[in-house]
Amino acid sequence: MRAIETVKTIDVPDGVDVKLEGRVISVKGEKGSITEDFSKASVTVELEDKKVVVKANWPRKKEAALVGTIASHVQNMIKGVTKGFTYKLKIAFAHFPISVKVKGNLVSIENFTGERSPRVIKIRGDVKVSTKEDDVLVQGIRLEDVSQTAANIEHATKVRRKDPRVFLDGIFIYEKKEGMEA
Repeated sequence: MRAIETVKTIDVPDGVDVKLEGRVISVKGEKGSITEDFSKASVTVELEDKKVVVKANWPRKKEAALVGTIASHVQNMIKGVTKGFTYKLKIAFAHFPISVKVKGNLVSIENFTGERSPRVIKIRGDVKVSTKEDDVLVQGIRLEDVSQTAANIEHATKVRRKDPRVFLDGIFIYEKKEGMEA
């Protein structure tokens, strides 16, 4: 029988400040700060020197899985405040040219398959969306917000009630990377 790993240690790099109040973790770096509340999780989070230790004292399968999940979240928070995250989406159309406009915290997709009314998507959190020719860039420091915003844009242009082999129009994610572009 395999032993369940119940302790994960995350190194905190220089230039990143991590604060812990109960199970609320605040990570601050050069790009900004992120605060996450893990109080509903039945694990212990501790700060020792320049390391974050996530552990479960009496783990069952669920608690052991939560240790890895919370450790990954903390690693993504550290990557976000040091480098940031960028998702690139490509605008693809055959006949009707799709135009994407950003207005405040909304993304408007106009003329999708010749539709008269625009499709509107809400930008999640503190995410910056910009358009460059036939690319849409979604950038931010919080991975969950960046990925969900990009997924919402892609999902808004899903072709329904038509043959998807013929109607290939849409906006599609083609690159995910750490780091933010200017």
